[in-house]
Amino acid sequence: MARRALLPPRPTRQPPDTSLAIVNIVLLLIFFFLATGSMTATPQHTLALSQTADLPIEQLPKPILIVEEGDVISIDGEPVAPELLGSAVQDMTVLHVLSDREARAGILLDLLARPELSTLEVRLVTIHRSGEE
Repeated sequence: MARRALLPPRPTRQPPDTSLAIVNIVLLLIFFFLATGSMTATPQHTLALSQTADLPIEQLPKPILIVEEGDVISIDGEPVAPELLGSAVQDMTVLHVLSDREARAGILLDLLARPELSTLEVRLVTIHRSGEE
């Protein structure tokens, strides 16, 4: 027993401190986001709205719903009242849509939300103009 009293007491084991590792990971993430955020270039292009020109109706895909300024709509060049749109598209499976640049977006959205058009495949027609900005 006397021998046991001469030995130093056993040190108690403390769990490792993980706070330093967490701080290192957070700092690395901050540096990563700072570095990648500064290298990403913002686009210098401005938004250019589509333009509609007077085109011969024969060159456009058929059937085509044209939404013009002043809430005027026509199918294949024939004016159609919005309440008669359902009967005009009754036998169609695909409907191409061309909207005038000056037309209100609300009329186009309202037309496309109509139940008569829910069974149709709607395709947006755009016109590419080369050499113009």
